[in-house]
Amino acid sequence: MGSSAGGHLASTAGTHFDKQVIENPNHTSLRPDFMILNYPVITFTDSLTHQGSRQNLIGTKVFTSDDYKKGIPTKAKELGMLEVDVINFSNELQVTPKTPPTFITSALTDKAVPVGNSLVFITALQQNKVPVEIFFYEKGEHGYGMNNPEANEQWMDACLKWIKKYFDQPPMDFANLKQLSTRQ
Repeated sequence: MGSSAGGHLASTAGTHFDKQVIENPNHTSLRPDFMILNYPVITFTDSLTHQGSRQNLIGTKVFTSDDYKKGIPTKAKELGMLEVDVINFSNELQVTPKTPPTFITSALTDKAVPVGNSLVFITALQQNKVPVEIFFYEKGEHGYGMNNPEANEQWMDACLKWIKKYFDQPPMDFANLKQLSTRQ
């Protein structure tokens, strides 16, 4: 589960679990059972990205392979990354049929992280036949968290129903959500 930049982290866990970046001698599955993404940053492409999140993770300038061939000063290398890495961290481009089921929520009026981030991820999930549940608010500021004061119905209630339905579990509340995290 993650919100905003934390949504990018959660969606990265759900789309990059097959990429070995740490030793895994027991071949333990790193795939989450599901993802809950709340007004997430998804893409690092120029048209939809949240610039602050992108800059904090990958730097302020994107360098192409040709730039690196020309020889970029060390300081510049510290501030930027390859174009291929922008693609790698644009998680809508990393969705596969093995991506976990996803519950995603956003406010249509979010001015910080464009709702287009959620829409491109939803589209990628649907194209890969990954179950996705969508909960959009007509109004809401970025960072509404667990309770959107501009709405009567809250996303958490819908999310708990989705978990119960999808995972065929007994009624869920915060105390027993931990059961899902220990499932093998």
